[in-house]
Amino acid sequence: MDNTDTPHDSVITSYAKAPTKTVTADGTTYAYRVLGPKGGIPVVFFVHLAATMDNWDPRIIDPIAQNRHVITFDQPGVGASSGRVPHSIEAMADDAYNFITSLGFDKIDVFSFSMGGMIAQDLALKHPGLVRRLVLAGTGPRGGKDMDKVVATTYWDILRATLTRSDPKEFLFFNRNVTGKPAAKSFIKRLHERTVDRDKPIRTSAFQTQLKAIQKFGRSAPSDLSTLTHPTLIANGDNDRMVPSVLSADLHRRIKGSELIIYPDSGHGGIFQHHDKFARAAVEFLAN
Repeated sequence: MDNTDTPHDSVITSYAKAPTKTVTADGTTYAYRVLGPKGGIPVVFFVHLAATMDNWDPRIIDPIAQNRHVITFDQPGVGASSGRVPHSIEAMADDAYNFITSLGFDKIDVFSFSMGGMIAQDLALKHPGLVRRLVLAGTGPRGGKDMDKVVATTYWDILRATLTRSDPKEFLFFNRNVTGKPAAKSFIKRLHERTVDRDKPIRTSAFQTQLKAIQKFGRSAPSDLSTLTHPTLIANGDNDRMVPSVLSADLHRRIKGSELIIYPDSGHGGIFQHHDKFARAAVEFLAN
């Protein structure tokens, strides 16, 4: 494990400046970033389809890192991590478990988005004692209605983005209207605030493997989420075309005692469009 920790008197709370470290577990070298004050239960971030560590919105990470130890990481076969992308969400959850335990943690809070939320559910079901609190944004349950349609939606929006020389996330995450378009541009701009030590983009083959894993997750028999007793915050926009918004309501029904926030006039990236409100809600929810 990398022991080049930052001295406590210079705690980094800006994701743009978070150092990239590595740790090796079971033959896989995981790249990860750390920020915020050390100590206590860390908040581990589980990223979305095709994403690397560079895809986290600093307007959400930075407020959480003011008072919490935050960790982001690349799954095997993605970005700066070695290995291959697994063919199932469950195997991705096993990799996440290996990574977290290799850092010596036996209790974490989870912040997850989209595919990351699917991985987080499998992790919490398999290792309930590891997870304390769970944030599930822009995601849905195993076997969720129409979740397997994400493949067609994704490829269609990638085509639309290519034709307009835009980032696909502008189409996939945001409504194409007067509020959505500027919110999309602002979000993409924020993702480039980190200028040094940036991650390698995901390879096409790795992205396709992830897509198939999501499709398989969507077509599988539902998990019994009634066993999840963790405090859970579920959030989405009201018009999610990637992981339909009704699936957030479905998760809310299945996870007893969970909280649900649906943001108006927004899509899959509703938490990024409404980052001011959502960051406050997430900080409050994750507070000790």
